Amino acid sequence: QVQLVESGGGLVQAGGSLRLSCAASGSTFSINVMGWYRQVPGKQRELVAIISSGGSTNRADSVKGRFTISRDNAKNTVYLQMNSLKPEDTAVYSCYAQVGWTNYWGQGTQVTVSS
Repeated sequence: QVQLVESGGGLVQAGGSLRLSCAASGSTFSINVMGWYRQVPGKQRELVAIISSGGSTNRADSVKGRFTISRDNAKNTVYLQMNSLKPEDTAVYSCYAQVGWTNYWGQGTQVTVSS
């Protein structure tokens, strides 16, 4: 079992920055991929960025050049640095961890970008 706890969401003006953190606990030695997804009410959850245990990353086209994902394996923590935020980035951001064929999710943190 893996537990994920997110922090760092909030309200920011357009053009501003936020940093999300997600700390994993439990069977962390078995985590492969970690990352972030986001969801707006009435829409499907979408991938924001993911990172493997080896550091390979993948990001949605909509956030390339603005968001950076990083990972501290020693602290079992994944970060999402979000710069140049836009109103369309407003969503609930959820942390994700993959262990074998099992996906684990955090409780989600709200990010609201005002125009």
